[in-house]
Amino acid sequence: MRSIILVLFIPMMLFGQYRDIPDVVTKVATSAGGFLKLETSARAIGMGGSFVASGRGVSGIPYNPSSIAYIEKNEAYFSQVNYLAGIQHGVLTYGTRIGPSDFIGLHLFYLNSGLMEVTTELFPDGTGEDFSVMSMAARATYARSLTDRLKVGLTVNYIRDQIAETLMQAVSYDVGSNFQTGIYGTVLGMSITNFGPEVQYTGEDLSVQVADTIDVDGSLQRITDKFPLPLTFRLGVENMIMGPEGSFLKNENQTLTISMDGIKPNDYVVYGSMGLEYGWKNLAFLRMGTHLNHDTAGLSLGVGGNIRLGRMMLTVDYAYVDYDILKYTNQVAIGLKF
Repeated sequence: MRSIILVLFIPMMLFGQYRDIPDVVTKVATSAGGFLKLETSARAIGMGGSFVASGRGVSGIPYNPSSIAYIEKNEAYFSQVNYLAGIQHGVLTYGTRIGPSDFIGLHLFYLNSGLMEVTTELFPDGTGEDFSVMSMAARATYARSLTDRLKVGLTVNYIRDQIAETLMQAVSYDVGSNFQTGIYGTVLGMSITNFGPEVQYTGEDLSVQVADTIDVDGSLQRITDKFPLPLTFRLGVENMIMGPEGSFLKNENQTLTISMDGIKPNDYVVYGSMGLEYGWKNLAFLRMGTHLNHDTAGLSLGVGGNIRLGRMMLTVDYAYVDYDILKYTNQVAIGLKF
């Protein structure tokens, strides 16, 4: 019991070094690598992003590394999103069980802004040149089932963000746990993501042409400020209200699961997410969720289905999110368990 308590509360103690500042200061746009905060799982998005306790398998890696400890044998997952302002991002990931209690996973996230026109003070309508933003996060995850109720996980992230010819690279870490409390079927999940050093952008686009002198060879390099990564603490609960092992209603064919997350990033105020998932015979699913105290994201909806292919299981998920004045996004994901 002592080891269980330590595993569950060490993340909270680690996050304590990032103390709250007054509510009037939100710290918006004070971290680098903002793409790391994007939702990556269609199932999670359909449930409002509440996935730290509900994540199952490789799609849950960015939310909670311990989610891969639910893999039965092997699992692969792919998703694609037409995001806001023509931005596209996607995920390609794989996980496997390597022992009775040990699991590993690889998760690749990529983002492409598409071509954008270069503008300057002298040419505010464009110079005729184009540039793009290419971002990537490659994650290697290990998880272990310490008991039949407690799972823990660790992820090492390689992060790369390139804006035209300006580049940022870094290594960060995620830790997480998933605990089946045994109290009315409640599952508790916690994670800290993007724990790492401050980062800095460098590259040719920061060069400034100047006159040749004895001390300067015709160019100077601007030095950018260092910024922290978007460190995020998540605490969530999940409960299967109805199902074969439902905490309140027993039903062999239908399930109803509720999940709630509290989220504290280092560059925004505390916000939350809540979601529902209805399932029928583990073949078809309907999802609904919402973001609480978020500046843009609101209602989310999702559907999903499982298709048996011999010994394999094909999963197809779709999610929709309303971003208010920024309109909406659609995400499609395909998973395979084999």
